[in-house]
Amino acid sequence: MACTHTESIEFKAPFTDLVCKQCLDRGDKWVHLRMCMSCGNIGCCDSSKNKHARKHYLRHEHPIIRSVEPGEEWVYCFIDDEILPS
Repeated sequence: MACTHTESIEFKAPFTDLVCKQCLDRGDKWVHLRMCMSCGNIGCCDSSKNKHARKHYLRHEHPIIRSVEPGEEWVYCFIDDEILPS
């Protein structure tokens, strides 16, 4: 299945502040960080306690994220549950 949600991509490069602000505000830690490619929000991954990247998608319906981990280049669509070409 080919993802049809790529029109929502507006941000390509992460902001310089690579932290999960929601976790930081709560005093929690995260495993990996993901960036919303619609608005640039940085959130923690599904392996993290709070899953803020997924919660951001559910709240704002921004379907495409990318990893902002060093050496990772992948892009993912929540709706299609699909890794996209970067």
